[in-house]
Amino acid sequence: MQVGNRVRRVVILGGGTAGWMTATALAKTFGPRVSITLLESEEIGTVGVGEATIPTIHWFNELIGLDESDFLRATKASFKLGIEFVDWARPGHRYFHPFGQYGIALPGVPFHQRWLKACRDGLGLPLSDFSLATRLASQNRFAKPAGGAQSILSTLGYAFHFDASLYARHLRSLAEAGGVTRIEGKLSTVERDGESGFVSALLTEAGDRLDGDLFVDCSGFRALLIEGEMQAGYEDWSHWLPCDRAAAVPCERMDKTTPYTRSTARAAGWQWRIPLQHRTGNGYVYASEFVSDDEAAATLLANLDGAALGDPQLLRFKAGRRRRTWIGNVVAIGLSSGFLEPLESTSIHLIQSSIAKLLTLFPDRDCDPGLALQFDRLIAADLDEIRDFLILHYHATSDKPEPLWNHCRHMALPDTLIEKQEHYRRSGRLMLGANELFREASWLAVLNGQGVLAEDYSPLADALDPATNRAQLEQIAGVVTRAASHLPMHDDVIAQAISASDALSPADAVNG
Repeated sequence: MQVGNRVRRVVILGGGTAGWMTATALAKTFGPRVSITLLESEEIGTVGVGEATIPTIHWFNELIGLDESDFLRATKASFKLGIEFVDWARPGHRYFHPFGQYGIALPGVPFHQRWLKACRDGLGLPLSDFSLATRLASQNRFAKPAGGAQSILSTLGYAFHFDASLYARHLRSLAEAGGVTRIEGKLSTVERDGESGFVSALLTEAGDRLDGDLFVDCSGFRALLIEGEMQAGYEDWSHWLPCDRAAAVPCERMDKTTPYTRSTARAAGWQWRIPLQHRTGNGYVYASEFVSDDEAAATLLANLDGAALGDPQLLRFKAGRRRRTWIGNVVAIGLSSGFLEPLESTSIHLIQSSIAKLLTLFPDRDCDPGLALQFDRLIAADLDEIRDFLILHYHATSDKPEPLWNHCRHMALPDTLIEKQEHYRRSGRLMLGANELFREASWLAVLNGQGVLAEDYSPLADALDPATNRAQLEQIAGVVTRAASHLPMHDDVIAQAISASDALSPADAVNG
């Protein structure tokens, strides 16, 4: 054991969501054993499109000991049960990607196989009728998971919408309280060891010197360390995900805060709507090959739920990932490691996934190359799998004649996506790896929502009595409908959480 070789000084380049999430997590994990310094400049803006999350955020919140009521109050957050997709499969069509699961787990046969068989046997209920999250979202209601495995409330999952700048500010206060030192300034020079090639210090324009053993690049698209210094290289995915720009603008809040993100397909991309307590976040993600910046901004402004609270902010990006995300003693986290558009709200998940992997593989000062290699493999797998899930949305469409959609409908797909899509179509089975982010319910929602339908079901389901199976499913759909009507409105839950009042629990509401 070489305790004397431990990393004692970590320097983080860049603030924003990635920088402050990393700083908070490291401070909470290592305490005073590791000094953490973060360099950021108030003059450099941050990308604020990552205001919607997925349920994996609970891991990070638990890691840092986040108080949910304080978090909701500080970040003007709302709850999120999933994403509504409008006009994606075809014009005039809607579907919902819920968090949680469909139906209730019954012994022997997976629920969606039971549903596929029941549909063959005459069941006329869509898959969405078995999702409590979908039902709640349609009624602007909300509840958290509760009860045992046989409770319909246990099938729920949830995440958050929040103001990304307020989130970074909240995390900064937690990080600084945990001992993190923030340096205001811009990077001027990177010093490197002539023998190892490791970064040894960052120098600021004001003359500050930040020495470190490990450097975390959270400098966003600029990737000042991982690319600017270490020359990681970039794998371009724009041939699969051609959207390369976004116009973003907040507008006045809606009368009712919806517990879901909305994604509406447009001629050259798609528009997001993210409801917060104090405003609504909006953006148009588009392919500049098919629409000008001015046209995109005009389309966005013409499709807001309230008055715009500023001028649209333009963001430029290229879908893809760094060929390497850990080189020497430099680790990239956040946008510096790669970019996937926020269609499925994965940006913050990828930050925390990188943080989790860094903690698991945390090095000594010599930064064993084997750790970096494993980190790169795991990050690449994360991004590759999410990439395929996003491509599915663009590819599986019909009756959309615009050039972008025509291109996506006919483009060559990654082999990994072809295999998943065709296997589901042939057999109704989902071939997912053990560590994939999006699980069965997510793939079912998007495959069925986009019109990729199963032509068969698992032979396991042949053991089910058709009448009994159908009756069980009709009963579960009835439980979903009845449970939803007894659960509270979303805005009421937010108000109760912020005030920390003793509200009736969701389980009591249903049982009562």
